[in-house]
Amino acid sequence: MLRIKQELLAGLAATLDRISPGANEKAAFESPKVAAHGDLAVTAAMQLAKPLKANPRQLAERIKADLLTLPAYQRWVSDIEIAGPGFINIRLRPAAKQQVVHEVLAEGAEFGRQAAHGRRLMVEFVSANPTGPLHVGHGRQAALGDAICNLYETQGWDVYREFYYNDAGVQIGTLASSTQLRIQGFKPGDAEWPEAAYNGDYIQDIANDYLAKRSVHSDDREFTASGDPQALDDIRLFAVAYLRHEQDLDLKAFSVKFDNYYLESSLYTSGKVDATVQKLREAGKTYEQDGALWLRTTDYGDDKDRVMRKGDGSYTYFVPDVAYHITKWERGFDKVINIQGTDHHGTIARVRAGLQAAGVGIPEGYPDYVLHTMVRVVRNGEEVKISKRAGSYVTLRDLIEWTSKDAVRFFLLSRKPDTEYTFDVDLAVQKNNDNPVYYVQYAHARICSVLAGWGGDAAQLASVDLSALDTPAAQSLMLQLARYPEVLTAAASGFAPHDITFYLRELAATYHSYYDAERILVDEEPVRLARLALVAATAQVLHNGLAVLGVSAPAKM
Repeated sequence: MLRIKQELLAGLAATLDRISPGANEKAAFESPKVAAHGDLAVTAAMQLAKPLKANPRQLAERIKADLLTLPAYQRWVSDIEIAGPGFINIRLRPAAKQQVVHEVLAEGAEFGRQAAHGRRLMVEFVSANPTGPLHVGHGRQAALGDAICNLYETQGWDVYREFYYNDAGVQIGTLASSTQLRIQGFKPGDAEWPEAAYNGDYIQDIANDYLAKRSVHSDDREFTASGDPQALDDIRLFAVAYLRHEQDLDLKAFSVKFDNYYLESSLYTSGKVDATVQKLREAGKTYEQDGALWLRTTDYGDDKDRVMRKGDGSYTYFVPDVAYHITKWERGFDKVINIQGTDHHGTIARVRAGLQAAGVGIPEGYPDYVLHTMVRVVRNGEEVKISKRAGSYVTLRDLIEWTSKDAVRFFLLSRKPDTEYTFDVDLAVQKNNDNPVYYVQYAHARICSVLAGWGGDAAQLASVDLSALDTPAAQSLMLQLARYPEVLTAAASGFAPHDITFYLRELAATYHSYYDAERILVDEEPVRLARLALVAATAQVLHNGLAVLGVSAPAKM
């Protein structure tokens, strides 16, 4: 059906161009707000009426008459109706809708995916400093980042996943000193315990393993503890490696993998930060004032200029960010998406300003940002604010252990990133239709049960006669299947994996309605095979959509 819609769209574009040269750009199909009005809607008559000084309804009639002369419309369209001030509602023949079943079964896991085009995309996400376990906010970011990567892969992009973290600085120093205090026998509440120290039980775990001279390894480093309670640098290196290993376990439990771990410290040791500052100075975009070095970010729309180097000689945090993003550009990523918390909103303007001021050819608006809010966790009707292990927040691993990886992923992706979200643990473990991930997975399992009950060779369904799929319930389900490629494209361009969760819930609801309306395993073989082909295609699209979200599609529940 995708091919058919492309044929019809091309015909509409040609018609509009004949009526008004250049108007082919307004050729688009929408879904009618009321399903009974038709299968496709066109609003071009109302858009063109004013510039053409024409009555929109009369213009719609003209467009309709022209469309009905085209071979593609004669073959695939049963009727075109004009409604209201100039809506053009197109009703497709059953044969047009049936084509999607053949397309899905022929393409399988590739249905909805675009051909590779060679462009490279980097998505930076999670990027948690190794100072503690990953919390549910990191979980939301991991789910978002991984799903956005999957979405862009469906659109033909060569996607690269990167994790960036600060392996030096004040927080790492606090981690080392907190661990050393635990090694020395101090604990939270003692007079010697600093207010800024990390209080979670995981600090004691690190101290115990350090004293035991254990070795730890993660995806990007390994270290063996000396056991010396006075060797603060050893303690720091061991603690960082220990927590990187813990983060790897969290990410593995969440089925998230990265192509690269980028260290902030490398920007300094490689000279990239100093080189970036030199570029900005040579471009005439900096000035000295009050003992500090400033960047003229107001030249690029920021509300005020920003300090780059403080009076004590240290750089402010956005300077290494600029250097880091120059490396992304130099590594060949012409599109970059950063997934970060809403607390990073203030850095966007200054980082983009720094990139423009550096004069290295980076386009305006680089990189893209997806900002997300934090997550509240409710269990037994009450908000859960702390974890015994972490001390001050609920960890990602807590949430997975209480529910499941699938539930955590689906739930954290079910709202726009910048909206507040409350994760209801009790709902996430329910096995009923109120639980959205269960509802979608159950639709897939239900279809698998039907196919198992049939017991035939699924391969033969790809070529069966589908003419029996002419009922309203069947056609409604086929129209939902046909939407999938367009939903993928729109979700990718809008950084909106939540649109996939909405689509899957709608598809599952449409399938459940179809299952209730028509018996599938009927005696008449042509009807039985056609209906089996339809539900097999539905299972495939459910599977494909869940895979984009990183959620499994079980055959049994």
